Amino acid sequence: MFTPSSALSTQALSRTQAQLRGQALLPILTSEEAAARDRAAIDAGVPSRALMQRAGAATAAEIALRFGERLHAGALILAGPGNNGGDGWVIARALAAAGVRVRVCEPVPARTDDARAERALALPSVEMVEVTVASLASDDIYRGEGVVVDALLGTGASGPPRAPIVSAMAGIRAMRRRNATIVAVDIPTGVDATTGQTHQPPRADVTFTYGTLKRGHVLARAACGRVIVLDIGLPVSDPPDDDSVLAVTGRFVAAHVPRIAPDAHKGTRKKIAIVGGGAGMSGAAILAARSAWRSGVGMVKLVVASDALDSIRSAEPQSLTAPWPASAADVKRDITGWADAVVIGPGLGPGRQAREIVERVCADFPGPLVLDADALNAFSGDVQGLARAIGSRPAVLTPHPMEFARLTGRPVDEVLAQRFDIARALARNTAAVVLLKGQPTIVTTPGGQRLVSATGTPLLAAAGSGDVLSGMIATLLAQTGDPATAAACSAWVHGRAAWLAQRGGADARGFTLDDVLAHLARAWSVHPRPARYPVLLELPDLARR
Repeated sequence: MFTPSSALSTQALSRTQAQLRGQALLPILTSEEAAARDRAAIDAGVPSRALMQRAGAATAAEIALRFGERLHAGALILAGPGNNGGDGWVIARALAAAGVRVRVCEPVPARTDDARAERALALPSVEMVEVTVASLASDDIYRGEGVVVDALLGTGASGPPRAPIVSAMAGIRAMRRRNATIVAVDIPTGVDATTGQTHQPPRADVTFTYGTLKRGHVLARAACGRVIVLDIGLPVSDPPDDDSVLAVTGRFVAAHVPRIAPDAHKGTRKKIAIVGGGAGMSGAAILAARSAWRSGVGMVKLVVASDALDSIRSAEPQSLTAPWPASAADVKRDITGWADAVVIGPGLGPGRQAREIVERVCADFPGPLVLDADALNAFSGDVQGLARAIGSRPAVLTPHPMEFARLTGRPVDEVLAQRFDIARALARNTAAVVLLKGQPTIVTTPGGQRLVSATGTPLLAAAGSGDVLSGMIATLLAQTGDPATAAACSAWVHGRAAWLAQRGGADARGFTLDDVLAHLARAWSVHPRPARYPVLLELPDLARR
């Protein structure tokens, strides 16, 4: 009845390929991959200077549109020695042509041919700032400009910046303290575009990048502010392959979440069983049930510890209940003959009993699974045992970094440092989709493709958040049968609900998971507006001042 899911299903992959061509999905690249994409465009006949001019002009237009009032006080451009600095010179000339008073600070002279050419074009229309190392490091060069543009170092930079760039970075931080709006070109100086490692970057209010996201944008959100991807005419990427890292967007979610038909009934909306709710942890199962209801499921059954049944029935009267299965017959009666998908783990509890329950359910329920929390902890250090339990059915594993570390025996610091790539072996060895929670959340298929959700907020960094997500995933998995898209879409909507709950605010204080649940209905109703060219994607600022 069920077939293995070694990657996105054929139908889903076909849709994914078509949507990538239409920019519903955007690649997330390393700095080397981004450079290769630029070289491919140049080799195809697009001059490198034309790319620079397009990037600078598009950025200047967005700055004028978004920060017009701030530009009344002028703009200060800090231009570095490479092509990132060349982008800054194009921005300077374009803003000056629009009537903005523009001053340019050049800590290091332009060194590339394209940057020197754009510098020569811009010089007649801008004011140059004479600097010393001391004046760079302070805000002595600042004259109250409303917008300060960080065009010092781009995505090709790695390692700690050196003098005098370090002094210029300190100056930008001082200008921000004086209420200047900081705009970063491609990536804030001091952020590694591949690893997301930071070296005291001046925090940007907005970062404009070109054609694609880079890994550093989603790993160092606090430094990047609002991230805006602009189209500058780079060739559309090839269809996704096993090495693809793709950003989930609202358009992707809208295309993959099935609509509930007008004549739907509880059977067509599917039924899920949630196995968990051990002693003192019934709340985890309740949260999973409530998120499933708010995600469009038709029926929910909570399979919990016997001594939790009364409290579960009182707190969650719309859900059916059953005690933990003590035999194969119990599984067949309460789960196999009833559920379309099963979540195991929310509040299941530690110890040998948890593993026995997981193995018992897996042995006698052949359908799709979501394994979360204690269901994964039960297999700590035993990936092969987990793989045997899962078998060939569609399955989603949802570890947070510590659970991933326990399961695989990898140090948690290594999990965090390699979050884009580290789940590939686990997904391959278990033939399951692995959703590694965090900011960003990475969904990895057994074939190695990765779908990335960057919608989460600090509100989700709370106990019970994963239980909410597991109920959402199980609902979509039951309705679609596709574990990769169920996981990716649920993660995106989960994060969006948190953002809506905070009303776009930066501080999670004062909000709870009840607020997330309350906003799920709106979060699932994704009707993405057509993009306003040249904007391809926007990620919100998660750390607004």
